[in-house]
Amino acid sequence: MHLSPSSRAARRRLKRREAMAGILFVLPTLVIFVVFKFLPIAGAGAMSLTRYRLNGDVSYLGAENYTRLFSDPHFWQSLGVTVSYVLIFVPLIIVVSLAGALLLNKMVRFTGTFRAVLFVPYLSSFVMAGIIWSWIFDMDGPLNAALGGLGLGPVPFLTGDQLLVLASLALVSVWKGFGYSMLVFLAGLKAQPAEVHEAARLDGASSWQAFRHVTLPLLKPVMFFVLVIETIIGFQVFDTIYVMTGGGPNRASHSLIYFLYDEGFKFLDFGYAAAIGMVLFVIVLVLSLVQRRLVEGKETK
Repeated sequence: MHLSPSSRAARRRLKRREAMAGILFVLPTLVIFVVFKFLPIAGAGAMSLTRYRLNGDVSYLGAENYTRLFSDPHFWQSLGVTVSYVLIFVPLIIVVSLAGALLLNKMVRFTGTFRAVLFVPYLSSFVMAGIIWSWIFDMDGPLNAALGGLGLGPVPFLTGDQLLVLASLALVSVWKGFGYSMLVFLAGLKAQPAEVHEAARLDGASSWQAFRHVTLPLLKPVMFFVLVIETIIGFQVFDTIYVMTGGGPNRASHSLIYFLYDEGFKFLDFGYAAAIGMVLFVIVLVLSLVQRRLVEGKETK
């Protein structure tokens, strides 16, 4: 079928209008991404190559800030603290969130009420949560009073060894943030086909077998999303540490973000702080890509 020149011109105009409509729909999101994501990252990258002072004194250093950073023992200590915290926080919040979602998914009555109640901590501020939990974990606080009544003695949750301090901080972050991940898992569970679970039940699969071989595989995309989000949150931990421990005791909770805060806002070395931020950005980006590759590899197998 041959189209007349006027028909071809009309079709081209229609395609141009459709393309323009698509561009207009995408443009607001693109502008927001460029202004609030790309430009700050690019600006931080440029600043990391300079000695930047508040008085406007800027001098180009090249890779000197990065050379200094990788030879700074405080950087490696803060990186170790952050990795240790993430290794405690991420598995814990995934287990707690998934368990909460499974319980809510099994409930018949009052599901909405429990969902709202469990989501309340997520809506609270980290500062408020930090103040409340600092009181709970205090040597003279209610938790140690209860432990003392059981003959277990006071436990230095925030002033003891590093593992105990990081575990206590991770517990607070889990309490604060698990409501969001729980709802994400719950949405994933609700989206699973009922026929698949019914087929597993008819095949004689136990609850554990159905969970392991049916529920979990179907949750892989959701699991990956939660894993990436919580890993990013773990590497960016600051508020809880700032309120509860101040990076102590003896730098036991001095995370990378706290290190960045000290260099940028205490010592006003913004170029060096920007270099710390760029290294943290690269670490999180690489971890996210590795996690994605691992999940995709398992799905392919």
